[in-house]
Amino acid sequence: MRARKCTLGEESIIRDIQKRKAKLILLANDTGQQTRKKITDKCQSYNIPLRVVDDRDTLSQAIGKSGRVAIAILDGGFAQKIISLLD
Repeated sequence: MRARKCTLGEESIIRDIQKRKAKLILLANDTGQQTRKKITDKCQSYNIPLRVVDDRDTLSQAIGKSGRVAIAILDGGFAQKIISLLD
């Protein structure tokens, strides 16, 4: 995140999807229904890849921030590497 390759926070993620800066969205499987729908719908509208990952605790631990349910990956190469590891 220090290299500005990721975005956290629902509003920031939505903004980066709309600006087409986001190359991949990672969404925790225990995300609230409203947040899940909002992010999923935006990803579909803007053709941004979305992957559902383990729970919020696992996602938070992976990025070193607590209580996170979604993350936007902004770097294309980084996004492709994550997709290849998850698929």
